[in-house]
Amino acid sequence: MDKLIIGDKLKLFQEFINYQFQNPEILLEALTTPQYGNENNLGHYEILETLGDAVIKLIFSLKIYNSGENDPGRLTKTKQCLEDNQTFLKVATEMELWKYIISSKKQKVRSTSILADVIESICGAIYVDSGNNLEIVEQKIINIYFYDWDALIKESSNLYKNQLLEYLQDIFKITPTIKFEYEKLGPDNDARWIVKNPEILDEKQNRLLNLPDNLRSEKFRRIKDAEKDLSLKLLKYLQSN
Repeated sequence: MDKLIIGDKLKLFQEFINYQFQNPEILLEALTTPQYGNENNLGHYEILETLGDAVIKLIFSLKIYNSGENDPGRLTKTKQCLEDNQTFLKVATEMELWKYIISSKKQKVRSTSILADVIESICGAIYVDSGNNLEIVEQKIINIYFYDWDALIKESSNLYKNQLLEYLQDIFKITPTIKFEYEKLGPDNDARWIVKNPEILDEKQNRLLNLPDNLRSEKFRRIKDAEKDLSLKLLKYLQSN
């Protein structure tokens, strides 16, 4: 990608979020996909993504604590929502974040998990650039783009994992174990995961249900997203049979 195009992306993004980075290299790293970074010997967003994930969770935990909220169910749902890739994908899509991401020429970005990764890496980047200031991250990203939190919680696909377990508990009157098989596709630096062949077992590891062989997730970069996808499919299958 041309350096002028990259420079324009950095400039436009800073204008978009109304925050000027003291160190633009941190923003460059936050917006660069691992594939492009590896191809061009550049830093990419993975470390900042991990940091940003922790920053976002801390901000929301503090919000709940400072609000005086004492409903444990609310905290549980918030944690589940923050573990859900679709939550961040929805926010990143509304931000039209794909316009600013630095990616390889043939790399698909729009409507992919890359968008969710980058919203986390941006929060990590702002946190580092601002001198570890949570309030700046909250002001520039969280309060503006995560504004309808109740709707995000309601739409969170991660809730299906708990709903699946609750559904099975209601049927079998025990807490079963749910086991998946994992299939890795592609090279380590750009791997995709499929989760398949679910088993529902009792405490003695006996199978409680015979499930069809074709139950499997779509391909995802992160294992937890593939697990969520299969949990949803399994729940829908059980509810319709």
